[in-house]
Amino acid sequence: MIRYVLLDIEGTTTDIHFVHKVLFPYSALHLPAYVKAHSQEPVVQEALQSVKETIQQEENRLLDLEGCIAVLLGWIEQDRKHTALKQLQGLIWKTGFEQMHYRGHVYDDVQRALQNWNVKGVGLGIYSSGSVQAQKLLFAYSEAGDLTRFFSHFFDTQVGAKREVESYRRIVTELNLPPLEILFLSDVEAELDAARLAGLQAKQIVREGTLPSAKHDSFPTLLAVEKTTTGPRS
Repeated sequence: MIRYVLLDIEGTTTDIHFVHKVLFPYSALHLPAYVKAHSQEPVVQEALQSVKETIQQEENRLLDLEGCIAVLLGWIEQDRKHTALKQLQGLIWKTGFEQMHYRGHVYDDVQRALQNWNVKGVGLGIYSSGSVQAQKLLFAYSEAGDLTRFFSHFFDTQVGAKREVESYRRIVTELNLPPLEILFLSDVEAELDAARLAGLQAKQIVREGTLPSAKHDSFPTLLAVEKTTTGPRS
């Protein structure tokens, strides 16, 4: 019995092109000015300190503010899953969402699938490399309206990388459910592998451009998966 569905974002609920062709360029354009204007704020200071520590450990060099900005811009191009970058991107994207520069993309089937799971009594959560703040913004300002009401939990890389088994074990502990009662949906085979090794059920969402996995059951939409699941009220 599936009691909880944990969802990836890119390639699962949201077109990866929205992230890479809309959100990433927006953060790259506005990051230098944002960091300079807010460099004295605690959350920005913490992120910058994390960048400095990472570069010192990896490259044995010290960074000033301009150096941090240059590194962050490089990480955006590389799509590096660094917590400091994701925190700053979330802050920048907040402005874009609130000023209606864009709406969060979700596939046409997403809202209906979330509603159906909700009616069944199935819990719902998000696990993405993007910061929790960025996740909430995307769904709060989505093209389908505010979808945050469907989710009880949002997880990011604070619990660990998405291809690490221990990350899913931490999520299981937080949800306080048997692993087999949690279903993880993603388009990425390595993430599904890690979730399965942690004891979760795992299925692949295969949107346009996604390579089907030979190791996991694949579905074209969330609705197709939803029809195979039953919650505690069924």
